[in-house]
Amino acid sequence: MKMTTYVNFPGKCKEAFQFYEKHLGAKILTMMTFDQMPDPKMAPPGMEKNILHARIMIGDTPLMASDGPKAEPMRSAYLTLSVESNEEAERIYAELTEGGEVFMKMGETFFAHRFGQFRDKFGVNWMIIHEKPMQRPA
Repeated sequence: MKMTTYVNFPGKCKEAFQFYEKHLGAKILTMMTFDQMPDPKMAPPGMEKNILHARIMIGDTPLMASDGPKAEPMRSAYLTLSVESNEEAERIYAELTEGGEVFMKMGETFFAHRFGQFRDKFGVNWMIIHEKPMQRPA
């Protein structure tokens, strides 16, 4: 079994994926508009050029999305990026927080060299972490 996250970006999917591709070194694998369906007449009126389905690889993890209906974000769910350096954590945090809302400023914690939580300008909750080695339970 494999679990993949699917996010709705009402009218902003293409912009969001291009932003993540640029700032996270991600790779867009699929981006299909409603009018590219086998029967384009099935596209909801006015949605023909909106994204029906998209897939991006962020590191080795896929993220799927669409220009689906506007909905309240799931406030308890975060996409979490584990990075290898403080510099990478700081860079990603700076780029993705622009225009967003910071919940916890990037900084050192007992469990991480760098850790921060925020919602980006597309409404997605993120955690960025450069973990410290932790002791294994006895």
